[in-house]
Amino acid sequence: MPVEAIASSAIGTSTMEITISKFELLRELAATQGVVERKTTIPILSNYLFEAGGDRLSLTATDLDLSLRTSCNAKVKREGACTIPARKLHDYVKLLPDADITIKLLENHWVSIRCGRSNTKMVGMARSNFPSLPVFPTANVVKIPAQVLRGMIARTSFAIANEESRYTLNGALMVLKPESITMVATDGHRLAHVERSNEKFEGVSGELKTLVPKKAMDELRSLVDSTDVETIEFAKDDSTLFFRIGQRLLTSRQLTGQFPNFEAVLPKDNTRIISLHGEDLGAAIARVAQFADERSRAVRLKLEKGELKLSASSTETGESEDSIEVDYNGEPLTVGFNAQYIIDFLKAAGAGDVRLELKDSQSAGQLRPAESEDYKYRYIVMPMRI
Repeated sequence: MPVEAIASSAIGTSTMEITISKFELLRELAATQGVVERKTTIPILSNYLFEAGGDRLSLTATDLDLSLRTSCNAKVKREGACTIPARKLHDYVKLLPDADITIKLLENHWVSIRCGRSNTKMVGMARSNFPSLPVFPTANVVKIPAQVLRGMIARTSFAIANEESRYTLNGALMVLKPESITMVATDGHRLAHVERSNEKFEGVSGELKTLVPKKAMDELRSLVDSTDVETIEFAKDDSTLFFRIGQRLLTSRQLTGQFPNFEAVLPKDNTRIISLHGEDLGAAIARVAQFADERSRAVRLKLEKGELKLSASSTETGESEDSIEVDYNGEPLTVGFNAQYIIDFLKAAGAGDVRLELKDSQSAGQLRPAESEDYKYRYIVMPMRI
């Protein structure tokens, strides 16, 4: 029985009584914690909506931008709905013994929770206060392999802008074509671009472009990590994105606006190319960056015959230099980059060799995995004055 059907069958009743296993309830409560609004001025958003119908319990959490609706098996003695404070319930259920839990709606929206010898009453709120949520569209649903989407999020989400003023950069651009999926993220100082071909996306003609907010991407990643579902069903309407992951439905408000023309900044003629072992480069940068200016995090890369020298200095902490042997015979070149930006890429790229591709000291550098992997992955970093 789909989550939406449980929800509609439970509406309009003022009583509810269910028994549920602690393990199943806790699993769903944990899955929804990331969506619950913590510091809200609207008290109902700190609550779960529980709806019992048939032999299922449906749980919903929302912060108005993002919502997650999930469900699990339950013995439903009385169908109905209630709202319960989310953090308190999660923290309390974790401490209960591993036994069945009985949840019952009392008068004035209070909720009774019994488990073994434990008996607790929590103060809920009226079901009618809980915002109504959009319903999963029936048409134009695209199936995306779960691990493919997870891999793309892992390679891009760290490059998303954090400043809320740069609204269209607070998410990643997902481009679906009939046989490929691309994801791009940028904060104006760096850009992560990943593409995967040889995937079949039925129902996609031409290009389907979607701006996915960072919070939705983070939530998708943790949902995929906590399930073995192979495909995610994706759909959207004018204002909302829908991702169905097995029994769980994540909905997100769409970002509107124009994503920058990223193709214009992809380097074309970075001809100075060196291969480096990712772990060696990461370790050297991490050491040197300890002595970089705290605000700029700038590290100097000096490329010479047979050697890449890394250095940083600040008046407060001192200076540091490291070097790595490289196969390079061209003209010397010095360029500055934000150390954290390079470390972020190396973490996302995983173990193995990487290629550093440079043009000159004023142009963007490009990093990519040296071995051709399943994903065509490139990362562009703007240079810094040092």
